[in-house]
Amino acid sequence: MVQTLGLELSLFLFAAFIGYVFAIRIGQSAVIGMIIIGIVLGPSFLGLVQYDGTVKMLSEIGIILLLFVIGLESDFRQIYSVKNSIIALFGVIVPFAAGFAFSKAYGYQNLESIFIAATLTATSIAITAHVLKEMGKLGTESAKAIIGAAVIDDVLGLLVLAMIGSAGKGDFSIQATAITALSAVIFFMIVYLLMPFVSEIVSRVDDWAESAKQTQVTMILAMAIAFAYSAITELIGLSAIVGSFVAGVTLGNVSIKSYREGAAYLEMIFSSIFFISLGILIDLRSADYTTAIFTGALIIIAIATKVIGCYLPALFTGMKPKEALIVGIGMVPRGEVAMIVALVGLTSGIIVQSTYTAIVIMALITTLAAPAALRKLYS
Repeated sequence: MVQTLGLELSLFLFAAFIGYVFAIRIGQSAVIGMIIIGIVLGPSFLGLVQYDGTVKMLSEIGIILLLFVIGLESDFRQIYSVKNSIIALFGVIVPFAAGFAFSKAYGYQNLESIFIAATLTATSIAITAHVLKEMGKLGTESAKAIIGAAVIDDVLGLLVLAMIGSAGKGDFSIQATAITALSAVIFFMIVYLLMPFVSEIVSRVDDWAESAKQTQVTMILAMAIAFAYSAITELIGLSAIVGSFVAGVTLGNVSIKSYREGAAYLEMIFSSIFFISLGILIDLRSADYTTAIFTGALIIIAIATKVIGCYLPALFTGMKPKEALIVGIGMVPRGEVAMIVALVGLTSGIIVQSTYTAIVIMALITTLAAPAALRKLYS
């Protein structure tokens, strides 16, 4: 029904405003309010907006900005640690194994079962990070472990997705997958080595901008770096959000307020569109009884495998039981990652519409459940 960009943006931002107010009134995260409003606006109820190319583009900008802002408050050495790598590894292995076994038992073929299992390995760092940021908990040990493990999870999950996508097209290649993995390692090494150099350039530009009374110039450079890193990670087969997060981590060492505040305001606008779009992607009318049963079981497996798969390694690496439980629950949201993976499977013909609906609903429920549980645990 909405035909112009102005009307579409206006509707999205008014919806985001209502979502914020609604969430505050019920004592929940703004993320939950916005996703619920998105469901109401989408095909499930009112059908006022669709997930078209414009919404997709604006949503991608929103998630890139969100991860950049989260990266500004993170420490590279605390993220890519042995502890976080162990948590991430088990956070991928346990859901994948359980998801594959369940799908096979339910009657799916090997490729479909592998794909469904792959959607369970995902972790939506955007959802959890937004909630942690909202509560002012990004500096806690459990939050650092969640974000670090989730970023590593994204890399591992995308490698799995690359292999499955190739298999679906009939051109699976271990060599191509190995090249992607090696490219990712080289990228992170180069970023780490160039971190002091990039920080120094931004700092010098900011000094010049201050003297010229044009502080907004620093903001432009920071955003350019964020989107450049995003483009690089996409080119090597990873997600754009991994690149923007790493850009944020790189610039987090520079004590400059101008681009931090500017990025935060931009992020609030565009990430609101992203969270609304997650609700729009849901079409509850397409679900039938059989799909409902499969979806219910998938949700239980999705929650249990992430909590157990990440809780036990966190406990083993020296975290206290409550902190380990926070890490497990913080890794539960599948959000946009699982939805994007599901869309790839649907468009490539690996899964059918009913399976896609089940995966998307699973991603939504896990996304809604985790923020409420995190708030309860932290309080």
